[in-house]
Amino acid sequence: MAQAFRAACALALAAPLLAAAAPRQAAQPASPVLSAGFTFETAPYPQVHASTIVETRAGTILTAWFGGTRERNPDVEIYVARYQDGAWQPAVSVANGIQPGRPRLPTWNPVLFQPRNGPLTLFYKVGPSPREWWGMVITSTDDGRTWSKPQRLPDGILGPIKNKPVELADGSWLSPSSTEQEGDRWSLHFERSSDGGKSWQATPPVASPEGIDAIQPSILFNKDGQLQAVARTREGVVAASWSKDQGKSWSPLSAIDLPNPNSGTDAVTLADGRQLIVYNHTAHSHARAGKGLRYPINVAISDDGVAWRKVLTLESAPLGAGYAYPAVIQARDGRVHITYTWDRKRIRHVVLDPARLPRGDWADAPTVTGP
Repeated sequence: MAQAFRAACALALAAPLLAAAAPRQAAQPASPVLSAGFTFETAPYPQVHASTIVETRAGTILTAWFGGTRERNPDVEIYVARYQDGAWQPAVSVANGIQPGRPRLPTWNPVLFQPRNGPLTLFYKVGPSPREWWGMVITSTDDGRTWSKPQRLPDGILGPIKNKPVELADGSWLSPSSTEQEGDRWSLHFERSSDGGKSWQATPPVASPEGIDAIQPSILFNKDGQLQAVARTREGVVAASWSKDQGKSWSPLSAIDLPNPNSGTDAVTLADGRQLIVYNHTAHSHARAGKGLRYPINVAISDDGVAWRKVLTLESAPLGAGYAYPAVIQARDGRVHITYTWDRKRIRHVVLDPARLPRGDWADAPTVTGP
């Protein structure tokens, strides 16, 4: 008995030393991906694209997209879905391109926007092509359950082309816009409303002395008070422009240190001041002049809008139509919600905890998997 007791005591004394000598495994960082899924499993139309996402004043997450036979087909309509109790409810058609007495036209690129005051707003386009489309708007006063009669925006005003407007400190709305003109020329401009969308003023096109063709900008708030726009281009890079006067004028376009395969991006300024962009981290393809593959799809972070670092891969597996046209917001609870087109067949919804995004490059970032 005494011998057994002495052996037990010796083992107890040695245990801390053995534990200290044992190699320690590095703690794995918690994944920033809180959830990932699709907004629907089946739909009565074969193709979807160009999603948008918003948090309403009531705290509801809504998304919208266009769906139909295929892009440009006259049967393409705008659909809205609600995120309720952790699941997406069936989407409802809220807008189409039926023209009384004229041929039906396709709808395009919905953009949801919730101002601090006033109704929930949904901008979209109607027209045969991006060169010929015009801006439309509908509003909701019941948290997106029902919508007003469509109104056409004033001549010369297109509304936000793909990405959400922002609301400035004085209550003005600033809408990121762009045009695709004759001669296949692209340019950015911005549209401002100081009366809650009743009237609008458009800026001149943003100068591009380096010949950068850009469309579909997003607007960011810099810590020094400047606004920054980041946009899709044909030149293989994400482009940027800066404003020191709250969006009234903008600096000439220049490139930032992120690739772009001629595919849409979206960006948001986080509550902690960091800038977050969702984009395809890939270059042009040698076989497709001016275009690249739309995979992988990634998240990058910047502290100043100038130096960017890739921190997360959302998906990377090769996919026919890729992962495209992301939309991103930060909800009031701090979570980041991202939607994007998945192979033109479904809309993916990913929720992130931005506090878990690394402060430096994360080459082995986890990839979203599963349904």
